[in-house]
Amino acid sequence: MSDLAESLESMQQLAVGWRAMVLDRDAGADVRDVPGLAVRWADCRFAFWNALTLTDAGTDAELLGQRLSQAAEIMRSKEHPGLLWLFEDLLDDEARSMLEAAAEQAGLQHAFGGTGMSGDLLPIPEPVHRDLTFVRVSTDEQLRAYADLNARAYGFPLEEGRDGLVGSTLWKNGVYAYLAMRGDVPVACAGAVAADGRLFVVLVATDPEWQRRGYGEAVTRKALHEGARATGLTRATLHATEAGAPVYTRIGFKPNSPICYCGLKG
Repeated sequence: MSDLAESLESMQQLAVGWRAMVLDRDAGADVRDVPGLAVRWADCRFAFWNALTLTDAGTDAELLGQRLSQAAEIMRSKEHPGLLWLFEDLLDDEARSMLEAAAEQAGLQHAFGGTGMSGDLLPIPEPVHRDLTFVRVSTDEQLRAYADLNARAYGFPLEEGRDGLVGSTLWKNGVYAYLAMRGDVPVACAGAVAADGRLFVVLVATDPEWQRRGYGEAVTRKALHEGARATGLTRATLHATEAGAPVYTRIGFKPNSPICYCGLKG
């Protein structure tokens, strides 16, 4: 697969996977595709479920400015904040070089960076970690623990994390979502969901008190192992933060497009 094809795949995985996540959160969510933009916006307190992404390949500088202004206008019309996920390899060279200035002009600012990753790496062996047992999420109590791990890892208030996940049927049935347990304490979590013929890894988190012990990698391997066993899929994708990317490289993922996450200024 070419570099551009993998970058397009990474963007499309967001559009497909987030469609299911957002509609699970709110059946009346703003889920639409307009020229050059995919809107996946639940308008809930969990900011990850409020997302847009640019969808054109080879976007030039002039078109980038137009798309960023349109995205910012949509974001300003919403009650709750969210993020524009911008896959930088879908921009041409000039547009990439002026991205920061164009975002500033549109009223957006860089929030954090990441990278799309993918690989034909499934199936993988079932993981074993001497500190951990793994539990598939099947109850609201377990889903609350999953939400709280994400809130602590990403710096959200607990109630915002819970607003995105607690009560979900999809996350208790359609997502291969696992908690890594150290005794009775949930310390990390990861999910994988079938999306357009691939396993899409979502919402991986480790409690800050328990990081750098291999817990996030182990539970991600568990979600991938069980998801692949259930679906027979052989290709997997994800979107990694800069800090998380080395973990996924050890599993077998390879990076493709850098991702710029942008929010509204102020």
